[in-house]
Amino acid sequence: MIPRDFIDTLLARVDIIDVIDRRVPLKKAGQNYQACCPFHSEKTPSFTVSPTKQFYHCFGCGAHGTALGFLMEYEQMSFPDAVAALAQDVGLPIPESAQEPDRPRPPPALWDALEQASQFYKQQLKQSPHAIDYLKRRGLTGIIAARYGVGYAPDGSPLKQVFTDYAVDALAASGMVIDGDHGRYDRFRNRIMFPIKNVKGQIVGFGGRVLDQGEPKYLNSPETPLFHKGSEIYGLFEARAAIKAAGRVIVVEGYMDVVALAQHGVEFAVATLGTATTPIHARNLLRHSDRLIYAFDGDNAGRKAAWRALENSLEALQDGKEVSFLFLPEGEDPDSYIRTHGQAAFLKLLDTDTLPLSAFLVRELVRDRKLNSQEGQAALLKAAKPLLEKIAAPLLASLIQRQIAELAHLQPGDLSQMGIKPAATRRAPPQRPQRRVAPSYLRNLSHALLMLPQRAAEIDDQWLEVDDPLGAPVRSLVDWLSKLDAPASPAALKEAARGSELEPLIDELMTGLLDKSDDWNWNAHFELAVEQVREKWLLRRKQELSSRSLSSLSESERNELTKLARS
Repeated sequence: MIPRDFIDTLLARVDIIDVIDRRVPLKKAGQNYQACCPFHSEKTPSFTVSPTKQFYHCFGCGAHGTALGFLMEYEQMSFPDAVAALAQDVGLPIPESAQEPDRPRPPPALWDALEQASQFYKQQLKQSPHAIDYLKRRGLTGIIAARYGVGYAPDGSPLKQVFTDYAVDALAASGMVIDGDHGRYDRFRNRIMFPIKNVKGQIVGFGGRVLDQGEPKYLNSPETPLFHKGSEIYGLFEARAAIKAAGRVIVVEGYMDVVALAQHGVEFAVATLGTATTPIHARNLLRHSDRLIYAFDGDNAGRKAAWRALENSLEALQDGKEVSFLFLPEGEDPDSYIRTHGQAAFLKLLDTDTLPLSAFLVRELVRDRKLNSQEGQAALLKAAKPLLEKIAAPLLASLIQRQIAELAHLQPGDLSQMGIKPAATRRAPPQRPQRRVAPSYLRNLSHALLMLPQRAAEIDDQWLEVDDPLGAPVRSLVDWLSKLDAPASPAALKEAARGSELEPLIDELMTGLLDKSDDWNWNAHFELAVEQVREKWLLRRKQELSSRSLSSLSESERNELTKLARS
């Protein structure tokens, strides 16, 4: 487990404005900063970030959290990875106790092996006229090769020159070598090498394109503790800024397509790694852009590959985001097309020749089916059923269902009677909370406690009204804060409460803090709230004792009632 005091220290050093602004440009809006929310489509900014509370909240979709939470949502990082990324940003070493026993982290030797191999391959490229000539024939310059870290793996087993201990386990575990019947040898030989990076820019594997004739034409690293081809995307690390600037991302089939497009100024291209696009790929890409374009060859094989991409994208779809397909002329791929026709012609294809996912879906479903017969209509519905039920965007799913029903000469409502479930329902975003919630003395007290957690010990839990809906949660909050070893910021409290029963309450309270000015007197606020809470308790106590007969009161209770009556 990661120590709580380390999280507190980390959040104290990190500036959430810097973390978010590097990914989503922010604009000053009063004491806070604003932007259009990166987690849903909107035209008017409702995404608010507080530099003093170190917290963000979207009043449109309800997304909220700290700098750690933002990295987890935006970059799809795990909690430990988000902690590691922020710690690296501020130069804070992660304590040894942060290593999770149930989630073993890859040993440093694996990262080192990949990095050393990458440096070696880049050096070898400079010394190989044959490899340089090949890249030049493909139209690549040294600048683009350097940007993507392109290298060359000579024939034989040259990694023996790099690693003095060629038998070390890290070389096999990282996928760089193969242990065969006749000994160990390099996996990549006589290939142009493309390092594959994760979202933090760390090398997790390689892709190799054979230099001359040979099979396989493309060879990827195997599955390792670092590399999972079903989730990694080639070129995404290098393309993130261009994707944001262009407002779209294009998925191509090979590394050479990615670098060739970049060479001609189309820098928002990425590629999957020897596998069909997975739902994880699609979700990740749709987090980076509202427009996702798949590019395929226009032949039968390209259409089949596009259909697999469509099937695996359905559960990642979101209303307001566009997924479309570009089918290049037969015999062309993105690399050959842009080299032959140029950047302007390729961009024109993206603007005018893409086919929306919905249109592609319907086109393929009706292909070769005779819809003027009931048999053809039944075949259409049978094929459409599993696809319609996978679509995660409810509005889009409803529209496609309506079109399928019309093609089958049915009413949309008839589909449910035939076993086709209604369009998928996505959890509705929370209603936009009011800027100023209804007055509540317990909520006022709770706001002050988040800003002054060290004063929680001053509150007697009997003062908190049992019948108030906030009574029990605030009592738990007071008890929890009283046990903290040291004062913590609101952001640190949010992270300390992650996954606990208090997390929803703290989330709600932190949203309410966004309206408070930076010079708000929280000590005066706390003292006033405590006075209100105590006065209400004294009134309740007086009413409780007064409602009982004097004979039922103990001597101490009678004295207490006398004092309450005089106050």
